[in-house]
Amino acid sequence: MSIRKIVPTLAFSIATLFAGAAAQAESLSIAATPVPHAELLELVKPVLAKEGVELDIKVFTDYVQPNQQVAEGHIDVNFFQHKPYLDSFNKEHKTGLVSVGLVHVEPFGAYSQKIKDIKELKDGALIALPNDPSNGARALLLLQKQGLITLKDPSNILATSRDIAENPKKLKFRELEAATLPRILPDVDMALINTNYALEAGLNPVKDALFIEGADSPYANLLATTEAKKDSPAIKKLVDALQSPQTRKFIQEKYQGAIVPAF
Repeated sequence: MSIRKIVPTLAFSIATLFAGAAAQAESLSIAATPVPHAELLELVKPVLAKEGVELDIKVFTDYVQPNQQVAEGHIDVNFFQHKPYLDSFNKEHKTGLVSVGLVHVEPFGAYSQKIKDIKELKDGALIALPNDPSNGARALLLLQKQGLITLKDPSNILATSRDIAENPKKLKFRELEAATLPRILPDVDMALINTNYALEAGLNPVKDALFIEGADSPYANLLATTEAKKDSPAIKKLVDALQSPQTRKFIQEKYQGAIVPAF
């Protein structure tokens, strides 16, 4: 066979090989909030591609749609929440989403543009809290830890402002959607903000928070999917990639303590 005939044949074989590999790649859709979740997913996307999984990252800025989209089967898995929130969502919406792996902790913090130290907080100060049950309670528990309030049940992870037993400084509370809290900082004396939204707003949790949860926080962010998909090989590959030493190193170096690995 002449060289002229060999070269086209070889080129056709290579093209066919790559086309076959592309056809075998499994698409995995995932809903995520922008920071740090989508950033971590972009990190592992090339790793998954080498393992035959094409990761389709869909970014959301709220805490409701990611779960609804997965529960309704429009998206395979999501990455934005901790277990208390997932449990609360499942109960409220009668869904059965399950956790398939922990990734990181975003220490919850208190921020202010009016004071530099919590000792400066005045009586009757206006405090903004997330309005979803799990994060609202998380904020109250953190305020309790600082000695600012006392809850009727000090360990109630679904406490609301109605469960406050003692409020010596007569603090006032405004409950708002979590994503809006950084924007209303000028209008309140202090706001309890989820770290992902703090980071998006340019706040540094380590430097800017008046006080913040420790790394032992039970609110680790997780991957959630349906019962039917929890054993999916593609999702297992995603969990492995997000719990890898490379991801751990990335979290530690990029976020400098604002986010800590939970694996």
